[in-house]
Amino acid sequence: MSDTPTATPVSFAEFPSVTTAEWLARLSRDLKGQDPATLRWPLPDGFAVEPFYHREALAALGGPPMPLPHPVSPWLNVPALQVPTGDGRPEIDQAAAALANGADGIHFVLADASTFAVHYLAEQLPLARTFVGYTVTEKPDVLLSQLVDAAPGTALRGFLRFAPGPVPEGAELADYRTALRRCVRLTTAMPDFRALAVNGAFFGNRGATITQQIAYTISTATALLAELPDAETTAAEVAGTLHVHVAIAPSYFPEIAKLRALRRLWATLLHGFGLPASLNASLRIHAATASWTMTTLDPHTNLLRHTTEAMSAVLGGADSLSVAPFDALFAEANDFSGRLARNLSVLLREESGLGKVQDPAAGSYYLETLTDQLAQEAWTLFQQTEAAGGLPAVRGKVLDDIKAVTTETFRRIASGQQVIVGTNRFQNAKEQFSFHPKKLLRSSAFDVTRAAYPTEVLRLATAMHFERREKKSKRAAVVLLGTNTNQVIMDTFVQMLLPHERPEIAASHPLGTLSVLYSSPEEATLMYATPEQFQKFARFIYQIPAEKQHFIPPALLSSDMATLHEAVRVFGFQEMKVQGYTTEEVLARLQGR
Repeated sequence: MSDTPTATPVSFAEFPSVTTAEWLARLSRDLKGQDPATLRWPLPDGFAVEPFYHREALAALGGPPMPLPHPVSPWLNVPALQVPTGDGRPEIDQAAAALANGADGIHFVLADASTFAVHYLAEQLPLARTFVGYTVTEKPDVLLSQLVDAAPGTALRGFLRFAPGPVPEGAELADYRTALRRCVRLTTAMPDFRALAVNGAFFGNRGATITQQIAYTISTATALLAELPDAETTAAEVAGTLHVHVAIAPSYFPEIAKLRALRRLWATLLHGFGLPASLNASLRIHAATASWTMTTLDPHTNLLRHTTEAMSAVLGGADSLSVAPFDALFAEANDFSGRLARNLSVLLREESGLGKVQDPAAGSYYLETLTDQLAQEAWTLFQQTEAAGGLPAVRGKVLDDIKAVTTETFRRIASGQQVIVGTNRFQNAKEQFSFHPKKLLRSSAFDVTRAAYPTEVLRLATAMHFERREKKSKRAAVVLLGTNTNQVIMDTFVQMLLPHERPEIAASHPLGTLSVLYSSPEEATLMYATPEQFQKFARFIYQIPAEKQHFIPPALLSSDMATLHEAVRVFGFQEMKVQGYTTEEVLARLQGR
């Protein structure tokens, strides 16, 4: 039409074009002859990020890739609420208040879906208009049928995530295929509700590299697409109800590229199954700030991490976003931290305008190259995983490979090569905990699958020890620090010593053993034990009969001094040797005393 405004070409003719050779020459001059290659940033994924990128980068990709499609609406702000066993009415009321104050939807994480007040939910949150997500640990089809019954004739909005246990969902299909197929059939006519989740966050929140996260996410989707179709359920119907959950860490640009690479490989996956390309455009990604990178120490730093994580998610193309409260690791849900988490997404959308730009990362020499590299590396790993049998056949190897990465991460944190602000650098030596360390360590809900956990648990345990010593408590305690944490302690301690203070230090303990801290009013001793030794020890202290097979020892065990000291001796715990230093000296130095 004649009155339609036309775009004016952007030109910067007043600035001369600069070639790559000229940029390199300028870099060399500014670096005083040092090779610019020394500025390369090696990623845990096995390749390096260059110090700068130029237009040739896009030529190497075969030209600028097409931008992601512009979303119909900006991402949805979807806070997550933990619902303990019960009817969930208090959490439903919290959800209604959140929706009235900036949230666009709610994600209920249900401890027991069988008792959830579905009809009360439908009364308080009209399900035809409200975006609601549900995470359940069993019988996903039962909850879904209850929702359909509670709002007859209503096309639900939101998603369902079935998380049956501590394994990738796609790796445990045999027992759940019937239930998941029923979920597909119940929601086939609900285009705004996705009943099958591909849980990439499982891998991200256990410390996997970005390449591993993408590859194993695609492997999980492959298992679902291969196993679920039957005479009544087509592959297209399965694909149409899939959505992806991802965890977003603070590494800003790589996380943006992760989501873009995931969308690119999703199209390749669907093509491999002979499914229409239109299904790729309908892929929905639900992003959440990563629990892997959250900290208990100096917890307000989590607000800063969540800011970069949220920006990476929305700039990378997430369709919905959950920002965790900064104190979620140790505090009950509360209005203050919940409001800060909810408003972070509101600020990015309303004040920063991040939802108004189509694929803001498109065309960046750096981000387009990084997206392509991650996609290629992830696809190679995906093919290797499938060639080995795919999920669930290679579940053990997948988890072992992730464990190898996390072990290296713990080493890097201990040595100071990887910084966690407030935890292993720039610590607040006078920090006063807003929680009770003993209660937290005893809590089964305390998340021990985090990068900062080995460092945190040592700090919490030693703080308890010094407090017990000052109060001259008549009891003793054994704190489970984690697997191989003594090596973390050793590495951290050595980094704190001046060169002339570094004698030959004995090896801490055999790999694969558990690290513990024995604490009495008189002394603290770092020890190690096999998992079997600690299991028997914990059963003895808590008088757990042998016939009770499923017993998970708590992280903190306490008893009278005589009983605990004798049990430590009987069950064969070995003292960690730090040549030239007592345990008390090591702990005091680590605590900044």
